[in-house]
Amino acid sequence: MSRPSPGGLNVRGLTVAYGHARGAPEVLRDVDLRIRPGETVGLVGESGSGKSTLALAVLRSLPGEGRIVRGTVHVGGDDVGALSADGLRDLWRRRVKLVPQNPLPSMNPSLPVGRQLAESSDPDRPARANRERIDAMLDSVGLPDPPRIRRAYPFELSGGQQQRVLIAMALLTEPELLILDEPTTNLDVTTEAAILELVRERVRNERTAVLYVSHSLAVVAQLCDRVDVLYAGDLVERAPAAAFYDAPLHPYAAGLLAAVPKLERPDGRRAQIRGMEGRIPDPAFRPGGCAFAPRCPLAIDACREERPPLFDAGDGRSVSCIRWDGIASGELRPVPPADASDRRGSHDRPVALVAEGIEKRYPVRRSVLDRLRGRPAPSVRALRGVDLTVRHGRTLGLVGESGSGKSTFARAAIGLDPASSGRFTLGGDRLPPALARRDRATLRRLQMVFQSSEEALNPHRTVGDTLRRPFVHLAGLSRDEADQRVEDLLHAVRLGSDFAQRTPDQLSGGEKQRVAVARAFASEPDAILFDESVSGLDVSVQAAILTLLEDLQEEREVSYLFVGHDLAVVAHLADHVAVLYLGQVMEDGSTDAVLRPPYHPYTEALLAAVPRPDPALRPDRPPLQGDLPDPREAVRGCPFASRCPRVIPETCHDEPPPLRTHEDADLRILCHHPLPDLLAVQRDLATPAPAGETP
Repeated sequence: MSRPSPGGLNVRGLTVAYGHARGAPEVLRDVDLRIRPGETVGLVGESGSGKSTLALAVLRSLPGEGRIVRGTVHVGGDDVGALSADGLRDLWRRRVKLVPQNPLPSMNPSLPVGRQLAESSDPDRPARANRERIDAMLDSVGLPDPPRIRRAYPFELSGGQQQRVLIAMALLTEPELLILDEPTTNLDVTTEAAILELVRERVRNERTAVLYVSHSLAVVAQLCDRVDVLYAGDLVERAPAAAFYDAPLHPYAAGLLAAVPKLERPDGRRAQIRGMEGRIPDPAFRPGGCAFAPRCPLAIDACREERPPLFDAGDGRSVSCIRWDGIASGELRPVPPADASDRRGSHDRPVALVAEGIEKRYPVRRSVLDRLRGRPAPSVRALRGVDLTVRHGRTLGLVGESGSGKSTFARAAIGLDPASSGRFTLGGDRLPPALARRDRATLRRLQMVFQSSEEALNPHRTVGDTLRRPFVHLAGLSRDEADQRVEDLLHAVRLGSDFAQRTPDQLSGGEKQRVAVARAFASEPDAILFDESVSGLDVSVQAAILTLLEDLQEEREVSYLFVGHDLAVVAHLADHVAVLYLGQVMEDGSTDAVLRPPYHPYTEALLAAVPRPDPALRPDRPPLQGDLPDPREAVRGCPFASRCPRVIPETCHDEPPPLRTHEDADLRILCHHPLPDLLAVQRDLATPAPAGETP
């Protein structure tokens, strides 16, 4: 296949507005962006900064009334703005590919994956597409059994498999430019690590230019050669990745990095994270001067008078801040040095929420042949005898890959999806399995915060109405008493009393999540369950929510069960961690014991896959291979045996692993290897090796 001469991406003075009236707000202002073939540039910033708008403008695919006011976009030397309809169609089909955050809407649900891959491989003659080449691409993106994947429909694949298929579609045409828009945000760490490794390898081999749009600074550190930072539509900093992460020059960039949770320090202490006050301004009400000045701790009068240009800071760096030289010299500090706190002990505290022998089975419909042969209906075992304890005033973090049973456990605990067997107790009182059978006193004591605050809040009710209901219906307060408590609660979650009159559509994502947290605290519960409650938030908003949860827990002595796939976030918040695999607890203990060092090979694999916000720290071992086994199949031995790098063939596949305990370390582990042997092997893997070194 012939390719146009490579030239990467060249954006000059790009300004984008929504609306055709004079003075329509500009969501991007005079942005320059250059990506050479074989180079990966990370575009970072909070929601509303203009990242996705820039990506769509490059494609000339702005939604609604979006339009390019001025500036140019060149791909491979061709002016995208000057292309005819046929030329633009050819650009989209062959030369520029977009991989969005959510892959399913980008796939045709009525066509098998193989047909869609064929159309990407040879848009003009999909029926003659090279099937061997397609299978090779599926294999290269880590999908087992390519013929089966080709025959499958999109809805039959997991989220991680759908994302890999979409990347395969994008790479089949060997594009000049690959745009990745938050492609790993909703994936677990092992799938994310595999996709990042794939992109690194393919980009280097194909000499493709890559624009990686993300709010995850840890992922950008692992993948990108250069980082460009957007704020309120302005490019505020550009730097090589190593220099950016070592010493950011713009106060906004420094604030973003200060908000990133990090895995524990070698001394076991937790570094403080800081969220930035305020939020990105509406483009229609952007302040004069520097757009970041209202939130900047270093702002002076001159910052508010004139919009700063991009200053050349040397060594390939540019920064839009009149005080950058003081930051570079160390004279000015946009973020105070982080304090560290000791990990709080939890094993000597009274128990709050206890799970004993929790099983969850989902029936699977029998085929006609199975019915004729009299075979019993199979079932999926989503949870397999889970025993867990959440202690009073402390946090249990529940981690594992997608499909491991984390959310199923949380939903069983709250009663939305009752367990098939086993029991939950709260403060010694047994909880009825189903939510409908729990009385008001029980409902008051156990609350839940879901991943999507957008779906959890009634769009037709004000914040005040939403928060008043638990006080009236669960606590039995009068309307006047409830109104006073609503105001107190809003202040507790760092929102003003005026928020009581707002509806969800008037709130930012972080503000919605604060309201969801406030609603959970309204009934003064004994325990709160958090199901991926910060996974989709900007890093600065996430830091603010995590800090809020820590403060509220200390003030109110409430217990948390925190379900998450981001081990850095879980490690920051949790006192105790349980590692779930295929519905079974593989390791359970204090956060220090589980993560320093990771005894179990599965915990080791999860930790190795966590992206670090430092380009010098790269994964010290290949990503975990393979997918979770089919939960419908019976497991005779260790459930992790099929993927374990330390498997004992004659033992692990056939015999259930014994439960081993380490009393001093407050640790329980399911593994055939004795603890001293695991410790000897994995001691050196607790800290990733610098890039280029062999651990």
